Amino acid sequence: MNTKKVVVVGGGFAGLNFIKNLADHSLFQITLVDTNNFHFFPPLLYQVATAFIEPSNISYPFRRMFQQKENLRFHLGSLLQINSSENTIETDTGILSYDYLVLAVGTETNYFGMEHVKQSALPMKTIGDSLNLRNHLLMSMEKAVRATNEQEQEKYLTIVIAGGGPSGVEVAGMLAEMGQNIALKEYPEIKNIKSRIHLIDAAPALLGAMSKVAQEEAKRVLTHLGVHIQLGVSVKDYVDEQVLLSNGQTITASTLIWTSGVIGKALNGLPAENIVRGRRVAVDEFNRVKGMPTIFALGDIAFQTTDPDYPNGHPQLAQVAIQQGKLLAANLKRSERGLLLKSFRYHNKGSMAIISKLKAVADLPRVSFTGFFAWLIWLFIHIIPIAGFRNKSKLAFNWFTAFISNDPTLRLIIRPRKGPKTS
Repeated sequence: MNTKKVVVVGGGFAGLNFIKNLADHSLFQITLVDTNNFHFFPPLLYQVATAFIEPSNISYPFRRMFQQKENLRFHLGSLLQINSSENTIETDTGILSYDYLVLAVGTETNYFGMEHVKQSALPMKTIGDSLNLRNHLLMSMEKAVRATNEQEQEKYLTIVIAGGGPSGVEVAGMLAEMGQNIALKEYPEIKNIKSRIHLIDAAPALLGAMSKVAQEEAKRVLTHLGVHIQLGVSVKDYVDEQVLLSNGQTITASTLIWTSGVIGKALNGLPAENIVRGRRVAVDEFNRVKGMPTIFALGDIAFQTTDPDYPNGHPQLAQVAIQQGKLLAANLKRSERGLLLKSFRYHNKGSMAIISKLKAVADLPRVSFTGFFAWLIWLFIHIIPIAGFRNKSKLAFNWFTAFISNDPTLRLIIRPRKGPKTS
């Protein structure tokens, strides 16, 4: 058989699990295209943003992963255009040809058309976003120290978080705990440090996709930490450090953290009829883009309605992406051997979120629980998928020491110099 060229765009959970299951398979020559030269673990971005762990704890270089894998290659670049009639893609760093194209590009932050929010709010989708947020939060504290009046200081200390899903809940809990455990010790100039964290969500409950047990526990723990929660309310605009809410309230804050929604990344070259709700790509039961037999879509970008348990599409979760990636790799092997393909069915292993130190919520297929045991399971599950043994060891050690001491030591303001050196 002739070797098949497989181009994978996106090295997240879906793309990487697909590649892992075709590595060392001589029939396929695989090229991964990504705008980053590393894989990272999105569920822990909020801990990078709050200076709890280092970016290197949740990142691993693709080329390091691909060492001694004869059929794997890496291409650093951004996808610009899909030319399905020519079986090529154009990137900003070159043109690649393919026999099979796998689109695992994921999503980007959705600002719902609010330009002021897009310009000034702080997202948390990438390592770069998280480092930018970390710098912003630390700089806001320094500005609060130098503030000349109480009103100005209040503005720098106030944080509004838009979005009550797992990311919003987790970052709210982390910031509230850091305010209690660290701010008093490190910023003695501020005499009246109190919680100024506002968590805003348009839904009637936090963690809308989880059980009522998890929702009530999240609200209880965050309220106890001093987080001001407003439900059934949305952010409508953000101008001149004023957060305008749908109920007419305005909150003065120098920080608006945006975790309120995502939208699929644009894919130029696919027929318009294949792009559906949320800019996701319509696929069949084998994750094949409809009407395009050599192009597949995986993970958050894929919209599949053939799974009987999920007729309105799968949730945009890591487990869906992982399972789709593994199955597509197996299906390509089956296809090349002339065997029937296997339809995708999502096996829900549950979902969880950490709220604060030693407190988490977990929804497993048959039971929901909260507290310390849920926190331990969260800890275990979030270490296993991290790429590289060294990363797992570093992350476990850093977590242990930070939780014991209540005082992680990563609060560094690191800002790359812009432009040429002038002196």
